[in-house]
Amino acid sequence: MRILVVEDEPTLCDQLVRAITAAGHTVESASDGVNAHYLGDVEDFDAVVLDLGLPALDGLSVLRRWRAAGRTMPVLILTARSAWHEKVAGMDAGADDYLAKPFHMEELLARLRALLRRLGEHSSAQWQCGAILLDTRQARVLVDGLPLQLTSHEFKLLSLLMQRKGEVLSRTELSEHLYPQDADRDSNTIEVFVGRLRKKLPTGSIETVRGLGYRLVDVGHSA
Repeated sequence: MRILVVEDEPTLCDQLVRAITAAGHTVESASDGVNAHYLGDVEDFDAVVLDLGLPALDGLSVLRRWRAAGRTMPVLILTARSAWHEKVAGMDAGADDYLAKPFHMEELLARLRALLRRLGEHSSAQWQCGAILLDTRQARVLVDGLPLQLTSHEFKLLSLLMQRKGEVLSRTELSEHLYPQDADRDSNTIEVFVGRLRKKLPTGSIETVRGLGYRLVDVGHSA
């Protein structure tokens, strides 16, 4: 999944990026409201972690502008513990959840997982497609109950395919979710990762739709 982190405090921003990346997501970050608004307006994100106390343009204004423009991605706002009025204003502006500072990183990750499950209409932290089981909380994959060793890129790729199983995803779309904005996005490398993933999954799990992209299908249990 592709997550935008908006936080002006460098140390906390770095901690958030590292923790969310370690959970298997691709993360972009912004340290001020103007850049955050631009990224959220022109790029597609599956969720946003948004601090309200931002320079240049405050978080509430950023959120209101996104919602006014029809941007519907889930937003988790970060507020000062004593600023209860910010929580109310944030929810009224269109936030999906809030977390008061200071917070435990595990709680933030749990709230983020909950937002992403609602987005994908999943009722648990586990996604399944035939013999393949992906645990978003523990960032692990099982095939027929046996653990599957994946690289971070393979895990991110499978996560997106699992979340949108049955849908055809283009190489460009997969590449955008796999690499940060400032990375060299070569869609041809997706073929390499898909090839590696195919060797580890039950035969036929990933279909190629010629000229369009790839999709994950339920082929039942592996032999």
